[in-house]
Amino acid sequence: MKHARQLADAVPAILLAAMFVCFIIQVFMRYVMDSPVGWTVEVCVIAWLWILLWGQSVSATEADEIRFDIVYGSVRPSVRRWFRVIFSVFLVGIYAWSLPALWDFVTFMKIQKTSYLDIRFNWVYSVALIFSVASILRYLWILWTAAKGQDAPATAAEAASREDGEA
Repeated sequence: MKHARQLADAVPAILLAAMFVCFIIQVFMRYVMDSPVGWTVEVCVIAWLWILLWGQSVSATEADEIRFDIVYGSVRPSVRRWFRVIFSVFLVGIYAWSLPALWDFVTFMKIQKTSYLDIRFNWVYSVALIFSVASILRYLWILWTAAKGQDAPATAAEAASREDGEA
């Protein structure tokens, strides 16, 4: 499990490195060789899409999520659990409701290819399906743990404020 987590976390880092290399190639080709290439922009756009959706659905943890800390941090743990339950039900419902349309869109996009690299768009957008399914599973897990009465894992900000308060 640890190796799978490390591999999942490595995907956005690898894609970010690919974006950086493509950026350097594009700058070199445009300003040194005076012959810009378009495939580098295509790689950067695809990599960015994958970084965002993969990173949020597979690499990020619940503690990494953005919350309204002023409200969330000021209420009792039991109210926080209710926030997690309501939010999880809402998100699972939205993602599950949109999944058939997303599937139709992604499978339909096999008819088009990217301009430079000739990658079928269904492969490019397949990360959206990964995002939706992983998000549904994640929020079902959050719903389950909140319904069982478990508190959310501490965010980095919460952990830091607790350490400051104890010092």
